[in-house]
Amino acid sequence: MQDLSHISAEQQPQRPRPGLTFRAVAIGSVLIFLNCYWIMDVEGILHWAHPTAISLMWNVVFSLLILLVINSLIRRVAPHKALTQPEFVTIYIMVAIASALAGHDSLQLGIPGLTFPWWFADESNRWEELFHKDIPEWLTVKDPKIIEAFHEGGSTLYTPEHMRAFLPPILWWCGFILALGLVLVCICVLVRRQWTEHEKLGYPIVQIPLAITEKGGAAPIWRNKVMWVGFGSAALLDLYNGLHFFWPVFPIIKVRHNDQEHWIRMRQWGLPWSAAGDIWMPLYPFIIALGFFLPLDLSFSIWFFFVFRKLSQVLGAAVAIPRLPLLPYREQQCFGGWMTLFAYGIYMGRAHFKDLLRRAIAGRLETDATGELMSHRVAFAGIGVGIAFMIAFCLKAGMTLPYLLVFFALYLMLATAITRMRAELGPPAHEMVGNMNPASWITQFTGEAAVGTKNLVMAPLFYWFAGRGYRTQPMPHQLEAFKMGEVAGMDPKQLGWAMALAFLLGGIASYWAAVHLTFGYGDNRMTMHNWGQWRELASRLGNPQPPNYPGIAFMGVGAVFTAFLTLMRMRYTWWPFHPAGYALGMNFGVDYFWLCMLISWLMKLVILRWGGYKTYARIIPFMMGVVLGEYCVGAFWSALSVILQQRTYDFCPG
Repeated sequence: MQDLSHISAEQQPQRPRPGLTFRAVAIGSVLIFLNCYWIMDVEGILHWAHPTAISLMWNVVFSLLILLVINSLIRRVAPHKALTQPEFVTIYIMVAIASALAGHDSLQLGIPGLTFPWWFADESNRWEELFHKDIPEWLTVKDPKIIEAFHEGGSTLYTPEHMRAFLPPILWWCGFILALGLVLVCICVLVRRQWTEHEKLGYPIVQIPLAITEKGGAAPIWRNKVMWVGFGSAALLDLYNGLHFFWPVFPIIKVRHNDQEHWIRMRQWGLPWSAAGDIWMPLYPFIIALGFFLPLDLSFSIWFFFVFRKLSQVLGAAVAIPRLPLLPYREQQCFGGWMTLFAYGIYMGRAHFKDLLRRAIAGRLETDATGELMSHRVAFAGIGVGIAFMIAFCLKAGMTLPYLLVFFALYLMLATAITRMRAELGPPAHEMVGNMNPASWITQFTGEAAVGTKNLVMAPLFYWFAGRGYRTQPMPHQLEAFKMGEVAGMDPKQLGWAMALAFLLGGIASYWAAVHLTFGYGDNRMTMHNWGQWRELASRLGNPQPPNYPGIAFMGVGAVFTAFLTLMRMRYTWWPFHPAGYALGMNFGVDYFWLCMLISWLMKLVILRWGGYKTYARIIPFMMGVVLGEYCVGAFWSALSVILQQRTYDFCPG
């Protein structure tokens, strides 16, 4: 199986092939609503099965697989009516972007904010006294009777009173989503040529979707016997484990991170070892397979720096310096690392970006948009229009301009760094928890009192895009869309319309699904991750903290160490440590899959060293099969859980 990351534009058809057809858009639109409902139900309401916690979202791939089966039947009876690869790419892009918006780290965190601060306020938390007067009422729903029906459940969205209450704030937030999507896609336009054509980044995440949709589904991968061995092995595992939930007589084969029998229980060891917490032992087959597509230095660095982080936590507890209570300040190190990764991406493309900036200032940007979604002039204008709308939105909410400029600058730097890392390396996930957001970073430099109440109050409402996790950051999907369109021979302008429609429908579908389901269920697991943000807001207002000088210093430590790793990697080909592995490993997210990376790294190392690249290439279809087998059967169990409203086998972390 050829490594699709090396496919170049020269190998593609010269004439763009239509992907934005009426039927592709219609199918993509229907799938957006079905997938957003599915995601909101299993991830948000019920909190089992997390398709959006993985970079290659399995709900999107499962949707493609169903379409591919239908398309194969159509191809037999009416070949000219079958969907083409560009149409599959359009559908994939639309569903992926909408799923990112509906995802576990996106609107699932924002939608509860419509009512959360009003419903859960009481005398003990003093929320009414501390910040109720500063909440923008036009962005929330305040009516007590409507909120009660919403949280008690057994009601419906579809009454005139409920619709009138929810529709205005939802429309405001959907407008913000469109503006944010415009800014992100315009940044992708500015960086695409440098990262795709000049640096030739590999885009590992899109290899499987491109492989299975090649020739409209009549792809060589489907005739590969090795792939079917991997598919069958993984599918049988998930089929067997799924039967356990209906007939417990079948003992489950435990591969999940939260199978407690496999934990290393360091909490029982006493200080300083207990400071590292319990260590999970995840053995997800599809993540091991995905790790096979990663560069060796990244898969090695992910698990190495996970171990490094745990040991540094033990060391921090052992030395116990009173003036450094949060030692080793891993979140601050992580922030410094990501800012350096952003700076590295800009440095590598410095000539390209300097030329763009110089010609923008001189007013001589080219208007020729050949090979691009839009001209660079239009991209700069789009960034300006989008940011202007978001700033006007925030000023209407009472925020201050200096704060906003820093806030959005930090957010866009992080989003760009994540996008480049995904395009170059494609890790299975890139979660960053623990106040890895611009609001927290700013308060560490200025102190909480200096920020201002109205700026602080918006932090929980912005938690859905600049708050927790970033696994569902939409910008990587946008840049990957350009690569998929290039390989499929599509007109980039068609991709732009598909992405714009996905942002619009994805926002609407996510709000509709979440609000509709909550009126039926009442309080649910979607509110779980909002408690911390509103409690933290109350703490910031009731007991404001000064600047965190040790934290600032460790941000510098993280930045300098990442720069050192980057320099060593650039100078020495034998250097085994990847700076992105440090930025990922120093935060919580890799706990879900660190052991999988250790296994895939060791397997790939042994195969390449003793079998060579030819052996490695022959095993790639098997690994693709493992991913597809688990995605097929695992997603089936998840979809069945929506129908039965019963917990079924959950094959993935989240």
